[in-house]
Amino acid sequence: MRFSLIDKITELQPGESIQAVKNVSLAEEYLQDHFPGFPILPGVLMVEAMVQTCAWLMRASEQFQYSTVLLKEAKAVKFNNFVSPGKSLELSATVVKKEGALWTLKASGNVGGVNAVSARLVMVQSNVADQHPQLKNADETQTNAMKELFAVLYPQPAGT
Repeated sequence: MRFSLIDKITELQPGESIQAVKNVSLAEEYLQDHFPGFPILPGVLMVEAMVQTCAWLMRASEQFQYSTVLLKEAKAVKFNNFVSPGKSLELSATVVKKEGALWTLKASGNVGGVNAVSARLVMVQSNVADQHPQLKNADETQTNAMKELFAVLYPQPAGT
């Protein structure tokens, strides 16, 4: 099961920044319990949406040469507002520093121009085959799946 929280990438500057959107719908099952009578996007999913946004920036910046992009550390996470059904969480991330496979990014999520969440995220990229050469095909399978999903999230006009 794929757990994609990004609905659309709206802007991308490889190696620099990205903007994306997460639309919150009452149809999302977890909202029935979080919280009854006052449904809001859980904070952990706001952070995950920022992580996924950063991961797309990293993949696109490195021409999808890494199959795995993971959160290593979340620093200075601040929750400033609720995100309710019918709202769109507008996500942005900017590269602060890149050292080999380790990236530090400043990320945030806004609703209607008002900040809902922000953090400094440390992310790491790798290939499974780096540790287990016999799993090289798994890297290729994952990378191809991410390329296909990226084409849906950030479609390019024909001829570009």
